[in-house]
Amino acid sequence: MTSNFTTDQSKITPQPSRRSVLRAVMYTAAAVPFGLPLAACATGGGGGEATTSAATGSTDAKNPFGMAENTTIDAVIFDGGYGVDYVEFAGKVLAGLHAGSSVKVSPSTQIATELQPRFVGGNPPDLVDNSGAQSMGFNTILDQLEDLTDVIDAPNVEGTTIRDTLYEGVLAPGTYGDKFAALNYVLTVYGVWYSGSLFEKNGWTPPATWEEAKALGAEAKKAGKYLFLWGTEAATYYQTLAIESAIKEGGDEVRLALENLEPDCWSQDALQATFTIMKEIVDAGYFKPGGSGTQFTAAQAQWSNKQEALLYPSGSWIENEMKDQTAADFQMKGVPSFSVTANPAMPATALHSTAGEPFIVPSQAKSVAGGKELLRVMLSKEAATNFSKTKLAPTIVKDIVPADGFGSTALVSQTDMLSAAGTDIFTFNFVNTYGMNQEQLPIWNSFLDGKKSVADLTKELQAITDRIANDDTIDKIEVS
Repeated sequence: MTSNFTTDQSKITPQPSRRSVLRAVMYTAAAVPFGLPLAACATGGGGGEATTSAATGSTDAKNPFGMAENTTIDAVIFDGGYGVDYVEFAGKVLAGLHAGSSVKVSPSTQIATELQPRFVGGNPPDLVDNSGAQSMGFNTILDQLEDLTDVIDAPNVEGTTIRDTLYEGVLAPGTYGDKFAALNYVLTVYGVWYSGSLFEKNGWTPPATWEEAKALGAEAKKAGKYLFLWGTEAATYYQTLAIESAIKEGGDEVRLALENLEPDCWSQDALQATFTIMKEIVDAGYFKPGGSGTQFTAAQAQWSNKQEALLYPSGSWIENEMKDQTAADFQMKGVPSFSVTANPAMPATALHSTAGEPFIVPSQAKSVAGGKELLRVMLSKEAATNFSKTKLAPTIVKDIVPADGFGSTALVSQTDMLSAAGTDIFTFNFVNTYGMNQEQLPIWNSFLDGKKSVADLTKELQAITDRIANDDTIDKIEVS
């Protein structure tokens, strides 16, 4: 997701103190200045002794956090759609800036499982990319993380204040109450992806509504193909798609009910309408069977390489994730999630987009200063350009991606979707916040297999929500 699914977490102690408000994690057109060629507390709070002991080097514009000489920075990075080499690249840049220091990058696909013992033991890494199916729920670790405001207020490698180099609004997803705890590095656009060349060859038009998608499923069947497919670890990509469609259909009240874990939030009319037509598409046989027993990248290759299905919902990491398993001249492109009816609350062009890949610096890390310095280097023009060019996705650093998207049709498509969306850009965080994904995965696998009704799907998703809402040991975050 980089696969942006998360898992229900085992408890990590200590739990954060109760917070009352999390500002809405929406960002509007102001979040992305569309005229640009994008494919589109000045101190670190909560550091305690770890922060003090780590900042043993001299502090200046080239070393704003006082990283000690000869530091080996311990970075654990989610090895998903973007890999880890972009952090290794930044590590080499850092080593060139700080002679004697280096970065040890450890790839992981099991962030929570591998790092829970280290958090409990008081020896977490210096920098963590808290992403993937096994990411840590932020409600469980918030008080153990550094406030990263000092990072964005620091000068970048080129000497410009980092805050001034970022797109507006991209800090919101990592801000909890008044604490900026996670720097989301990648600007992610969510959509439904397809092969431009395949559609052109067959005279197909990408659907804008679910009814159009259903009709396209019939055309796909005539051509010996499926409309959709999925893999077991990514079944909840279809939950994301359903929520997007429901928010477009019913408006922001749909999002808020889910974010705030309200009773019967999954029974909202907009969600039920989306679930119902998805069920019709499942029952019509337009999903390739066997997804619940197929590893997700293997399933994605059935779409991107073998072209057995026409459409695949995902974040914009999908092109890079499948770059070695994509048919020649595929011409990957995307469209926003489908509207449910002809008169939705938000226009068909409304788009789910947000900053993703949350990087955190644990307060008990051996080198808090080193973790922050690596982030500072990652936000340099050199490192950000390297990421966009090699991963075919924009970072939160503006003025990096050229108009031709480095030759990527998917990157150009992201620009088009963002521009068409205008002010109608939204996101939601409740699945990540409460680590719900792992519990939701088997439910969605069963639904896509055709083994659950809409009523079953709704009841079981609501049960997870209600359990969290009614658990007094879980810190709740109110979203407005």
